[in-house]
Amino acid sequence: MKKFQRENSEIKNSLKILSFFALFLLFTGCYSFTNVNLDSRYETIQIKDFPNNSALMNPNLAQQFSTDIQNRFLQRANLKGTTEKPHILIEGEITDYAITPTTISSSVNAPGGNIQAAQNKLTITVKVHYENSIEPEKSFDRVYSDEAVFSSDLDINTIETSQVKLVNERIINKIFNDIVANW
Repeated sequence: MKKFQRENSEIKNSLKILSFFALFLLFTGCYSFTNVNLDSRYETIQIKDFPNNSALMNPNLAQQFSTDIQNRFLQRANLKGTTEKPHILIEGEITDYAITPTTISSSVNAPGGNIQAAQNKLTITVKVHYENSIEPEKSFDRVYSDEAVFSSDLDINTIETSQVKLVNERIINKIFNDIVANW
C-alpha cells in the first residue's frame, strides 16, 4: 500500500512539474509576440489621423481608430512618434461603416407576419497608405475590411462600443502584421 501511495505521489509531483513547465513555455511564447524587434535603422513613425469618410457616420469612429492604431505601433514596435521625416508613415481614411441585417426572423402570430432582423453585421473598411523611407519598395496602398455579426437586440451604444472596438482591433492587427512582417 505504501509503495502505491509513493508512486502516486511521484506521479502527482511529475505532473505538477510538467504543468509548470508547459505554462512557462506558453507565457514565454506569448510574451515574445507582444513587442516586435525592428531593424535598428527604424527609429521614427508618424501615424496621421484617419478621417471617417463613410456615408454612415459614427461620431467616435475616426478618433477611436486613429488612437488605437497609433497606440499599437508606439507600444509594440518600439518606435518614437514624430511629425518630421519619419522612417515610417501611415495614413489613410475610413471609407465604409455599415450595419446591415444578415438573418431575418418573422413572427407568424403577429398581424402581417412581423419581419425583423435577428442578426446584424457591422462592416468597417479602411484605406491605408504605408510609406517606408528606408526601404521604399516595401511601401503600399491597401484596403482593409472586417466585420462582426451580432444580435439585433443590441442597442446602438453597445454596438458602437463593443462591436466597433472588435472590428477596429481586427483591422489594426492586419495592418500591423502586414507592415512589421516585412522587418
